[in-house]
Amino acid sequence: MFDATTILAYKGENKAVIGGDGQVTFGNTVLKGNATKIRTLYKGQILAGFAGSTADAFNLFDMFESNLEQTKGDLLKAVIAFSKAWRKDKLLRQLEAMMIVLNKEHIFILSGTGDVVEPEDGKIAAIGSGGNYAISAARALYKHAKMDEEELVKESLMIAGELCIYTNQNIKILKIEE
Repeated sequence: MFDATTILAYKGENKAVIGGDGQVTFGNTVLKGNATKIRTLYKGQILAGFAGSTADAFNLFDMFESNLEQTKGDLLKAVIAFSKAWRKDKLLRQLEAMMIVLNKEHIFILSGTGDVVEPEDGKIAAIGSGGNYAISAARALYKHAKMDEEELVKESLMIAGELCIYTNQNIKILKIEE
């Protein structure tokens, strides 16, 4: 995990939602509190977020977007092609970033070693230093509260922001609805 941020994604019944905090740190110093670490890709059909080095993440976003274009937006094929390229490229293997990508059908974590992981439940994924706090809150809220996908992501990230010193409560949310 990276001491850099918190990204949480939830693929629900009606919406795919991703959220992230806005804090950028360097060591134990906060450099910025309102950064955007999530974005939409491929004509608004894919959501993505990153944790780790900002410069590395922008390179990964660009490369992943290229894979999405080549696969005409097929997320499953794009993550497999992305993983193969990441593992083969010596420079990419040195990048310090992770990504979550999702659409209405799939959700994946792309690790800094080129791994592609689909969450066990197929619904909720988190990365970053506050990821474990956010996913714990999201799982509890999913089971015990009647919230829509967007509310669940926001509230879970707010909880992570209360607990993780590398996460703030300046939350940004993106969604894909049916």
